[in-house]
Amino acid sequence: MSLTYSSYLKIDQLLDAQQPVSPGPEHDEMLFIIIHQVYELWFKSMIHELEYLRQNFDSNDVPTSYATLKRILTILKVQVQQIDVLETMTPLSFKSFRSRLESSSGFQSLQFRELEIVLGKRGPQALNIHHHNPAAVEKLSERIKQPSIYDAFIAFLSRRRGGELPKEIAARDLTQSWQESKDVESIIIETYRSDPEATQLCERMVDLDEGLQEWRYRHVKMVERTIGTKPGTGGSMGAEYLRTTLFISLFPELWSARTQF
Repeated sequence: MSLTYSSYLKIDQLLDAQQPVSPGPEHDEMLFIIIHQVYELWFKSMIHELEYLRQNFDSNDVPTSYATLKRILTILKVQVQQIDVLETMTPLSFKSFRSRLESSSGFQSLQFRELEIVLGKRGPQALNIHHHNPAAVEKLSERIKQPSIYDAFIAFLSRRRGGELPKEIAARDLTQSWQESKDVESIIIETYRSDPEATQLCERMVDLDEGLQEWRYRHVKMVERTIGTKPGTGGSMGAEYLRTTLFISLFPELWSARTQF
């Protein structure tokens, strides 16, 4: 049988993946499932593109790096816009099936943890939530040993200047989150002053960091709008925890350098 639209995209399997668990089922549970499944697909796409971006930085490919960043930023905008759809669900609509979710929670998304690690958010907490799943811990452990996007970007900027990475950056523990560095800030300042092409990549990286913060903010407000200050499903702290993640920059020197101009 020749390849068709349906067989190529696995449409039958895709459309069979929405299985509400509430009696009836409750009308809005279908929307809830689809939105979160789509998020997982976008997470997969972003991880794929970020890996490609890291390769482009490693090979000093500026045009492809710029194009890849543009695609990532566009995907991120779509993810933010999806919250608008989820917010059409009222608190009572969510309550009608929320108890059926039992211990499941968005905090358990393996791909979201992968995405955070690739972007640079690291530390033992990234693994702890999946302690019950050895395969997931192994996968995240391998991810956490690899340079983050920011690691690759700073190395790229350093090569553009014909210099070497600062020692504390070259020898840093990749399993830990980035620690702000004055030497890296100096690399970025010099880039802005002398390298217009790389400066445009710096600006797109700022867009990415800002976009991630926007996504977190919209996520917090969506949770507050839906369940208020109640704990999240699966025993998570809900909006209280999510608020602690706001306004945390993954690429800090791209922001701190601005005070020096």
